[in-house]
Amino acid sequence: MKLIDLDVIVTAPPPPAWGGRYWILTKLTTDNGITGWGECYASSVGPKAMTAVIRDVFERYFVDENPENLERLFRRTYSSGFTQRPDLTVMGAFSGLEIACWDILGKHRDRPVWALLGGMFNERVRVYSYLYPLAHHDPEAFWHSPEMSAESALALVNQGYTAIKFDPAGPYTMRGGHMPALADISRSVEFCRVLRETVGDRADLLFGTHGQFTTAGAIRLGQELEPYRPLWFEEPIPPDNLLEFAAVAKSIRIPVATGERLCTKAEFATLLRSGGASILQPALGRVGGIWEAKKIAAIAEVFNTQLAPHLYAGPIEWAANLQLGVSIPNLLIAETIETSFHQQLIRNSIQVEGGFVQAPQVPGLGIDVDEELARAHPYEGENLHLQMQDNPYDYVSSVGA
Repeated sequence: MKLIDLDVIVTAPPPPAWGGRYWILTKLTTDNGITGWGECYASSVGPKAMTAVIRDVFERYFVDENPENLERLFRRTYSSGFTQRPDLTVMGAFSGLEIACWDILGKHRDRPVWALLGGMFNERVRVYSYLYPLAHHDPEAFWHSPEMSAESALALVNQGYTAIKFDPAGPYTMRGGHMPALADISRSVEFCRVLRETVGDRADLLFGTHGQFTTAGAIRLGQELEPYRPLWFEEPIPPDNLLEFAAVAKSIRIPVATGERLCTKAEFATLLRSGGASILQPALGRVGGIWEAKKIAAIAEVFNTQLAPHLYAGPIEWAANLQLGVSIPNLLIAETIETSFHQQLIRNSIQVEGGFVQAPQVPGLGIDVDEELARAHPYEGENLHLQMQDNPYDYVSSVGA
């Protein structure tokens, strides 16, 4: 069995586009007619340039190769251009191709991917959701309203969710970490207070940030949130100085979680050795794919550290996260995004029931991709999947935010 063909589809989810402006989907085909689907969560360059990178990696290393040879494919790509170090863009391309290879292998053996990863450890995967506006909410006002967020939280908890994520701590800029304003701290505390009062002990609070603070600023904010017992403080500082995470972790009584912007086990190993995080959040469409994430999970076991696979992408990366989650003993939880378009794109082949997803039983990734729908929503914009604010943080306007 050999890989012979690649197709890349860049799909734009309809507004409000939860999961990003576009999803980069990969479709591989073998010489015996098996197709596999993957997804790249890499956004340092635009989708046209990223498509070219994916094609280059495929033609250089994957074409005519057996999809079973994932270690060889990884080492070739990881070493590309005399590098042998984490490269987010190239690893993003590799991740989408690697996930598609697992889909092929599962279909070829008529088994779910988790069965090829050591078998079933978890019969179901606990999932969480961000707090998104409900139909009657003002979508602009929602992000600054603890009361609206509480309504959204209660709706999710009543569906069976046992964890909810929110990020009220202010903007993130390309200028690096900043010190939070007192208004940011007060607003964050108020969100935590209202949400805790609303859901009680029925759900964990997952406090999200996006690396927007300095080390001292993250500690200052984190200590104020402690009375509300969040399950985690996510990505409190930028990911470019991994050793600084340990300073945050040692100074607050909230577990630090991070990992969505890291790639390969090399970067996660630094976090683990230094005690920088007790919850790891690899994005499988970026980190190096399913097998690399499985290795990260194994290393993390030694450090009593759990995994919470990240998702701000489409449903194919979601499916990969779930396959990994079924197979590892140190799974904490997995992120999910329940939009109608996410479901339509995989023909409702994954369902959240009472805050959990049952281990898929269908061969491969366990999804049925609607290729026609994916092609019917092409991305035609120029923006990246996510973009940071260019202007400096505004301490004056933050007071009224």
